[in-house]
Amino acid sequence: MASLIFPENFLWGVAASAYQIEGAWNEDGKGESIWDRFVRQPDRVLNGDTGNTACDHYHRMSADVALMKDLGIPCYSFTLSWTRILPNGRGQVNVKGLDFYDRLVDALLEAGIRPKTTLYHWDLPQALQDLGGWPNRDSIDWFADYARVAFDRLGDRVHLWATHNEPWVAAFLGYGAGFHAPGICDATKAYQTAHHLLTAHAKTVQVFRQGGYAGKIGLILNLNHLLPASDSEADLAATQRVYDETHSLFLDPVFHGRYPETFFEWLGPHRPRVHPDDLSLLHNSVDYLGLNHYNTDTVRFDIFNGWLKARLTPYAAPGWGYTEMGWGINPDGLKSEVLNIKENYGNPKLYLTENGCAMPDQPDENGFVADWDRIRFLQAHIQALHAAIQAGANVHGYFAWSIFDNFEWERGYSQRFGLVRVDYDTLTRIPKQSAYWYRDVIARNGLTI
Repeated sequence: MASLIFPENFLWGVAASAYQIEGAWNEDGKGESIWDRFVRQPDRVLNGDTGNTACDHYHRMSADVALMKDLGIPCYSFTLSWTRILPNGRGQVNVKGLDFYDRLVDALLEAGIRPKTTLYHWDLPQALQDLGGWPNRDSIDWFADYARVAFDRLGDRVHLWATHNEPWVAAFLGYGAGFHAPGICDATKAYQTAHHLLTAHAKTVQVFRQGGYAGKIGLILNLNHLLPASDSEADLAATQRVYDETHSLFLDPVFHGRYPETFFEWLGPHRPRVHPDDLSLLHNSVDYLGLNHYNTDTVRFDIFNGWLKARLTPYAAPGWGYTEMGWGINPDGLKSEVLNIKENYGNPKLYLTENGCAMPDQPDENGFVADWDRIRFLQAHIQALHAAIQAGANVHGYFAWSIFDNFEWERGYSQRFGLVRVDYDTLTRIPKQSAYWYRDVIARNGLTI
């Protein structure tokens, strides 16, 4: 047996998001978000599931923090609900909403758990969507003003912030494909949303830096690995277009101060409107980059498939299969993505901010899940991350997704990603085998393989 030890002060943690776990969707002054509205529309979410209750974390927060302490979790990455703090997205602050996050941060610190906070995980206030949502350029200032409220209240104790989680998803599943809230199918709005999300991020980082708040602030991107289906010119070009939309569109302006011009030429009338000072604001607008990574896809040219003319197929490496989401498992894809960031984007400070899998969990008569398939997935990806660090990647932490089974967006409660099982009838929490395995990984700061 060999040991793979991570660098000293490597940050281990778990992650969750507000809408997926909090519940209490209309309590204590919280306003309506686009997801609160979306789940009430027919045929939007599998089985008509909603996040009304979710894991009821809003009412069970103290016990949940105690459970994380028992599991030896050093850092908890959570997101704020914009409408719990600003019910209409702007204007009057909801004191009870801020108080909840105040109590959460204090409970975490008292338990010896470091808080890591993300400002936005897809739940735009419905009142702002009614004004045009993210395609409206005013969204840049709406977001920065909201962020300032959060910084002023929590910034004395939260020292690791992120602006957006997975802006590609918010833009292209929310405004392009309509799978996510607000359920709009418009390519032009999707690309404009992507630009406004990025510019809102940069404006918020400017607020953070000029305000002299302690700590660091970054951006979290979902970057799947891509493999061309063949060496044909058409497949290679299709792969580049997908890469440009999922990677270059977000990485290039932040690290190089420009958008991918060839891709923008391909977009033609769908290219976003960019104001003269936007790119200078975006350039170098992160203290760290968050990487969410789950899977690898092969890409082939398909003239009948969308504006990118590309068809993606899940790829599973030899000896691996597919998760319950239908995603192929390829641990080496994570190493490739991390090294791509190292080699092409200046080797920034990096956290793996989400990594995990939905598996066909089978509880025993006591509700316990011996999820060795999830453990195998996590171990292989942590091993791949270690290999990337050995190759010089500037990686500072790893966060498992997710601490709890929860509301999985348009798939409702059909997919379970948690290290902790949630019985949705009783809301009982039962740690799975993977939770205890991960506790041991954290304790030894590495793997024994």
